[in-house]
Amino acid sequence: MNHEVDLNYVRSMFSLAGKVAIVTGGSGALGKAVAQSLAAYCADVVVTGRTPETLEPVVKAVEEMGRRGLAVTCDPNKEDSVVRMVERTVEVFGTVDILVTVAGMAKRAPAEDFPIDEWQQVMDANVRGTFLCCKHVGKIFKEKKRGKIITISSVRAFAGHPGGYAAYGTSKGAVNLLTKQLATEWAKYNINVNSIAPCIFWTPLTQEVLENKALHDVFMSRIPMGRAAVTQDFAGAAVYLASPASDFVTGQILYVDGGATAG
Repeated sequence: MNHEVDLNYVRSMFSLAGKVAIVTGGSGALGKAVAQSLAAYCADVVVTGRTPETLEPVVKAVEEMGRRGLAVTCDPNKEDSVVRMVERTVEVFGTVDILVTVAGMAKRAPAEDFPIDEWQQVMDANVRGTFLCCKHVGKIFKEKKRGKIITISSVRAFAGHPGGYAAYGTSKGAVNLLTKQLATEWAKYNINVNSIAPCIFWTPLTQEVLENKALHDVFMSRIPMGRAAVTQDFAGAAVYLASPASDFVTGQILYVDGGATAG
């Protein structure tokens, strides 16, 4: 066995040239950031969502970087919709190499008052939707004997929080175990399955919380770096887990959290 480092490989290990990525929930702040980050490293990108109009700006941003982009309508909770999304991707691009399951939902309420229907909505969006996308893209990866799956978890899967996360935290805990389960099942097919787990980050959906000083102080007290994440904080994690640089990394939860889970 040659123990020398292949420097030519090292220089190209973050390249995604020739790869096709699917990013679910592509119209949101995190989905857009991931799509653009993958395109910046030369991947062609399919973005999915329920409303086509919200996806077009993301496709345009991908295309402005010289990559091919495609918007596909998909409800991740409906299996037939996921199947059609995957079929459309293969029809247009011929294959798929990377899946990032950004689509999800957050609802907060005291556990004793949490409406069970809303609790189930969060579980369906974050767990069922993630599984269905992994299942059907995973079939293609199994045939190819390679592929990269990146699920999206949260620090709320690591520890509880008094802010009413009985649904969201539980769902992300399930995503963590699903990630490890798929990683162990599919390792023999050379499929890498990992997760990015952020702390609270700035988006239009969290702005109301982060601009409330009392709530802001509660969250920041749990983040040693003293700030919320911004979307570009996920760029490196997404590119790393999608690229050849992580070929021997699977079943891992990568916390992008400013040290929140460190102590």
